[in-house]
Amino acid sequence: MDASTAPASYDLIVAGSGIAGLYAALLAAPQRRVLVVTKGALQESNTRYAQGGIAAAMSAGDSPELHLRDTIAAGDGLCNTKQVAILTRDAPGCIEDLLRRGVPFDRSEGELAWTLEAAHSLPRVLHAGGDATGAAIERTLASALRESGVAVMENALCTGLRMDGRRVTGIDLLLDDGALVGVEAPAVILATGGAGRLYSRTTNPAVATGDGLAIAYRAGAELMDMEFVQFHPTALVVPGAPSLLISEAVRGEGGILRDVTGRAFMAEYHPDRELAPRDVVARAIHSQMARTGAEQVWLDITHLPRERVEERFPSIVAFCRAHGIDPVIDPIPVAPAAHYMMGGIRTDAWGRTSVPGLFACGEAACTGVHGANRLASNSLLEGLVFARRAVASLLREPVEAVMHEDTSTASRESIGRAGERGSKFRQTLGRIMWEHVSLVRSAESLQQARDAIRRVSAQPSPDAPGPREACEDENLTLVAELVIASATFRQESRGAHFRTDFPKSDASWRQHTVISRAGIRTAPVAEAEAASAAGSR
Repeated sequence: MDASTAPASYDLIVAGSGIAGLYAALLAAPQRRVLVVTKGALQESNTRYAQGGIAAAMSAGDSPELHLRDTIAAGDGLCNTKQVAILTRDAPGCIEDLLRRGVPFDRSEGELAWTLEAAHSLPRVLHAGGDATGAAIERTLASALRESGVAVMENALCTGLRMDGRRVTGIDLLLDDGALVGVEAPAVILATGGAGRLYSRTTNPAVATGDGLAIAYRAGAELMDMEFVQFHPTALVVPGAPSLLISEAVRGEGGILRDVTGRAFMAEYHPDRELAPRDVVARAIHSQMARTGAEQVWLDITHLPRERVEERFPSIVAFCRAHGIDPVIDPIPVAPAAHYMMGGIRTDAWGRTSVPGLFACGEAACTGVHGANRLASNSLLEGLVFARRAVASLLREPVEAVMHEDTSTASRESIGRAGERGSKFRQTLGRIMWEHVSLVRSAESLQQARDAIRRVSAQPSPDAPGPREACEDENLTLVAELVIASATFRQESRGAHFRTDFPKSDASWRQHTVISRAGIRTAPVAEAEAASAAGSR
């Protein structure tokens, strides 16, 4: 869509084009005038790169109650049970809807093929294309959106929310040509994904710069549990290659973790060995690397049949072979990498935030479902379930209450192309966060990170980034500060948050951390609906 000819007003703006944003837009489109904005191409999102599957209690012997128990066990005491019950109860219906829309989930003898993944008590994970589940879902939903006629603006970075007092009235978008375009709407859904690019080692694509988190914070929204960043245990380690995620399912199929001496070590850390929760496996690998002085461990699937490996993991096998590793005969070099934000914009069970008119879903949101450690393959599911609930909440409003009077053209103004920081700043920020705020933290390391970020932020930039890069850098810097503040505030170790100066869990810290411009505080785990108290309806 050409912004110069786009309507200046919609009923709903959806920012983000991953699974949550696309699904929300498709569900709302029959009854609302919807605009989808995305800062890259429509299909460029974390969803596209999700090798892992999507969990749902639909196989024989499974139940939403079992799925709920596994989710809560992985969440290490911080899951909101009400929200998890919604997630697991609504999962089968969402899967059925994806099937109706044509998502080609893998089958065996005509039946859906269910896979076991770490910390699940039985096989309940669906995949598509072996290890290309996210890409299959993204293609299907993006194609449906294109066919639906929903308005789409690509290569448009959301730089801020338009406000009337405390209520959202639209968004500002930065276009490729440097123009700032304002679009009005009485409701905005932020489905902008996470902030994996905070870290020098990450499985996330370049678009994951925490934009929605920063935008919501500046608008006065509450963010929750920002200290909980999930580090995937197994990302490829090859010089010059991206940190490709080596799916949880590789271990689910029988992959064995070995240190550089060839010794299997997971039995020393957890009785479930390679199928322990992600935080346990990631820290075990980190510890083993420290013991051996190595930059990696090995993920060994050479004992599995060649045909099984090539059929089950075609994308991983192809990528590894392109970088000189054949997984059917060579162990795969892996190490942890930043992967997923469990924290995010605080929402209630209907996707409502503490800012009226602002909704959030997907990785940008924090529903309390994941607690301190996300259960494998619950992320795509959460995006579906809570996108559907956010739209259901929006559609309860009468059309008259969400209509805005159209104006002839979108408001536009130019902003300069010069920025204060660029790619070198981002690289430095990533190294600081990886060294001081990753798998292992302490009051000292967190203060070191805070001081280092302040120093580098105050330095003049050696290059001149464009306005988009400057905005993303500002967003990453703000999100880094929020992660550091929350990690400093939580004086215990729980789930993905591990502090060497507080190495044990503390029952008094079985609470959420909530941070906003008003400061930081705790909130009870059972406080399910508080996010909507300000009247987001």
